[in-house]
Amino acid sequence: MPVKKIQPEFLKPGDEVAIVSPAFAIDETKMEAAVKFLETWGLKVRLGKNALKTEGPFAGTDDERLSDFQQMTMNKKIKAIFCSRGGYGILRIIDRIDFTSLKKNPKWYIGFSDITVLHIWLSEKYNLVSIHGEMPLNYSNPGKSSATLSSLHDALFGGWQSVKWKGKFERPHVVEGEITGGNLSLIYSLIGTPAEPKMKGKVLFIEEVGEQYYHLDRMMTSLKLGGKLEGLAALVVGGMNKMEETKNPWAKSSQEIISGIVTDFNFPVFFGFPAGHINDNRAFYIGKHAKIVVKGKNAALSYR
Repeated sequence: MPVKKIQPEFLKPGDEVAIVSPAFAIDETKMEAAVKFLETWGLKVRLGKNALKTEGPFAGTDDERLSDFQQMTMNKKIKAIFCSRGGYGILRIIDRIDFTSLKKNPKWYIGFSDITVLHIWLSEKYNLVSIHGEMPLNYSNPGKSSATLSSLHDALFGGWQSVKWKGKFERPHVVEGEITGGNLSLIYSLIGTPAEPKMKGKVLFIEEVGEQYYHLDRMMTSLKLGGKLEGLAALVVGGMNKMEETKNPWAKSSQEIISGIVTDFNFPVFFGFPAGHINDNRAFYIGKHAKIVVKGKNAALSYR
C-alpha cells in the first residue's frame, strides 16, 4: 500500500510566510517587489536573514543558505516557504536540512527548476505534498501569464481546480497516479541519492531549459536504462525552452527525442503541459494523486 502523503493546511489571510534563497542570489529590487506582491494576498512576509547575500553566484555561503532554510522550517508560525529563485545550490545543502519538525507542523514549500531537488526530497523521504510553481524572482515579471500567479494563489489558498491545456498526446487515455518530477537535470542528479525518486505507477512530469539536445537524449536514456521509465502511469512534458544544438547537430526536436526513447513503452505521453521555464508556468502539486482526462487534443489534470 502506498504511504498516504501529508498535505499542509491551506493558507488564509494573515498567515505568516517566509522567503529564503537556497540557490542563486536574487536582486534586491525583485525581492522587494515579491514581498509587496505576496502582501496583496494578505500574507505577512518574513525574509531569511541571508536571503539577499551574495557569494559568487550563490545567495551566501552554503552555511548561510542552510541557516535561513533551517530556521524557517523549524518556525511554527511560518505556514509556507517560498524559494526566491532557482539556478543551482539547494543540492549542496539538502542532506543537511532537518525536516523532522514537519511531522507535527507541515508547511508549504514553493518553487521549481533547481527546487525540484526539494520537492522530490520532501515527497520521497517525508511524504509531504509541495507546490511546483513560480518563484519570487518573477512575481514582478510582466511577461508571465496571469494564470501563472493566479494558479499559485489558488494552490496555496485552496481554490485550485485543474490545469487544462492543448497539446500533442501519444497513446492517450485516462490515467491516475501520484505526480513526481520537475526539472529533468535535477531528477537526473538525484539518482543514487537517499531521495532517488520512485516512479513506478506514478505520473512523471519533466521540463528543461537551456540544455543541449544530446544532453536531453542522454538524461532520458539514463532514466530508461535505470528502469525509471518502466511502469510509469504517464509522462507529462512541460516547457522545453531554449534548447541548443552543438557543432554536430542532433537534428531532432525535444519532442522527437523524448518520443523516440519512450516508444517501447505503453504509457501515454502528454506534451505541452503549461509549466516550467516558460511564460505560462502553472502551479500544481508534487506528491499528490492526480487524474488526467483527455478529449481529442485537450487534456485536464486534476486531483482527487
